[in-house]
Amino acid sequence: MDVVELVKSYGGVVLSSTLTARHVRPHLVEKAVAEGNVVRLRRRWVALPDADPLLRSAARTGVLLSCVTQAKRRGLWVLPKDEPAHVAARPHAGRVSVAASTVVHWRHPVVPRSPDALEDQIENVLALVALCQPQETALAIWESALRQGLVDPAAMRLLPLPAEAQMLLDIANPFADSGLETIVGPRLRWLGLRIVSQAWILGHRVDFLIGDRLVLQIDGGHHVGPQRTSDITHDAQLMLGGYHVIRVGYHQVINDWPGVQALITGAIARGLHRAA
Repeated sequence: MDVVELVKSYGGVVLSSTLTARHVRPHLVEKAVAEGNVVRLRRRWVALPDADPLLRSAARTGVLLSCVTQAKRRGLWVLPKDEPAHVAARPHAGRVSVAASTVVHWRHPVVPRSPDALEDQIENVLALVALCQPQETALAIWESALRQGLVDPAAMRLLPLPAEAQMLLDIANPFADSGLETIVGPRLRWLGLRIVSQAWILGHRVDFLIGDRLVLQIDGGHHVGPQRTSDITHDAQLMLGGYHVIRVGYHQVINDWPGVQALITGAIARGLHRAA
């Protein structure tokens, strides 16, 4: 059995005991190490030389990738900011030798972790996100997981979730179109107006309908090229139909929310949210 191909089938990093269980004789592993085809990480793990650096680091330090680090790896909506690696320590792990900037989560998992896992299960990832991140950021990640069908809400309710995670599960909306919408919605509640997300108007969905006639559109990174042309066309149709459109971008929402809020409240003060 080819050692390199077998290690590759496990994502490039694997326990030596897993290879033994697959009937790979130890001398074949040592031969692959001597030839430089695989490298040994501590005593228990072997890896391909070009394996994922984060997986190699997790194996070397005895932790699992978790929280926002693993959420991003799973394709969930995570704010693109400079964030240190977040890892989970195994129960009774003792001292963990990781980089000083690494965030280590010691909480007991809600789902048991396999001894050969280097990436935390999604349920544990979400539970740690709920404890670690600000509420609106955590909610965006949770809604992203629900939107992608990575977790089942009914099954999640049966887990011993921390109170913070239970609260997110109660308020999460699986139909939110993006993390930006998740962040913006709660920020508008204080207005006391009817706010409908993903409202269907004139043949297209809009991100938010405030009152009867004020439309708030939020552009993510994909609003370029043909998508941008389609957006401009729909904006024109909305305005011809008697709606007022405010369109803002990602960086405005994340970095200049007061400016966005001023646009919205200014429009409301002028009565642009009301039907004629």
